[in-house]
Formats: sequence, structure tokens, C-alpha cells
Amino acid sequence: MTDQLDNARDNFIQGMSRISSFWGFPRAMGAIYGAVYLSPTPLSLDSIVEQVGVTKGAVSTNVRTLERLGMVHKRIQLGDRKDYYDAETDFWKVIKGVLREREQSEFDLALRTVTDSLAIVDAASTEPSAQELAAFYQERMQNMQRFFNNLDNIVGTLLALDELRLNSVQRLFGKSNKN
Repeated sequence: MTDQLDNARDNFIQGMSRISSFWGFPRAMGAIYGAVYLSPTPLSLDSIVEQVGVTKGAVSTNVRTLERLGMVHKRIQLGDRKDYYDAETDFWKVIKGVLREREQSEFDLALRTVTDSLAIVDAASTEPSAQELAAFYQERMQNMQRFFNNLDNIVGTLLALDELRLNSVQRLFGKSNKN
């Protein structure tokens, strides 16, 4: 590979690392996906370690998460005991995997935290001097709660619409396999 192509790959991997961090995932996970995504052939864990520069244990852990999200797929090569991985290139599938993961854990946590905080404010017996601040907190927390509820509903609707689309196509064409 030329130096410029190496630089482009390294820059892309670093960018994926930053994007991963932005979405609340480990930076190494984004870098691993970037390396696998830009590989024309499936990569072994050892190859990923070389390209990304993290420990084999970290690569293994993050690859399992990427598999669960549907972002990478394990491939077996005949005559070789190593596992190889290639990237999912259908970005809608990637987004659905991330949304499903995030919807279940992060949205629930965010909603619970806001709801619990709001309950604390509602139950607080505030002194007259703190009533204005309590009302301010209540208004802000209720706004946040509505936002998270709406966001949760949007994500749920998107996932349900995609499932409906998939089921309709399967019925139309008699397909029985999912994604």
C-alpha cells in the first residue's frame, strides 16, 4: 500500500474511533469497525490488533459487541482455525442494531433517571425560598422527560416500520429468512 493510502486508512480508522466515542461506545470499537470495514478481505483478530494497535483481549471483547450489534460478521476459512471478520456494509442494518441496543439500555436508563429525579422534586417539601427553584427544576425535567419519551417512541416506530416492511416483502416474495 502507498503511504497516502495508509494515511487515508489510518485517518478513517481514527474518525470511526471518534464517532464511536460520540455514540457512547468504546473508541477501540469504532477503530475496529473502521479497520474491518476498509478491508477487502475478512480480517483475523491478529490482523485487527496490528491495524488498530490495541490488545488482543480488547479486540476480542469489542468484536463480540460488534457482532451482537450486527456490524461485523464472523467468517470461517477452511483449513484455518482462526476466526475472521468482515463488516456489515448495509448502514440501515448497522443503525438498526445500534438503535436496538441503545433503545433497550440507554433510553430506559435516561427515562428512569429523569422520572426518579422528577419524583424527588415532586416529593420535596420546599421552603418558600426554594419553591421557585423547585418549579424551575420541575419544568425542565418534565421537558426532558417528554423529549426522551418522544425519542423512545420515534425509535420504536422506526424499528417497527422496518419490521413491517421486512414482513411485507417476505410475504410478497415468499421469503422466510430475516435480514
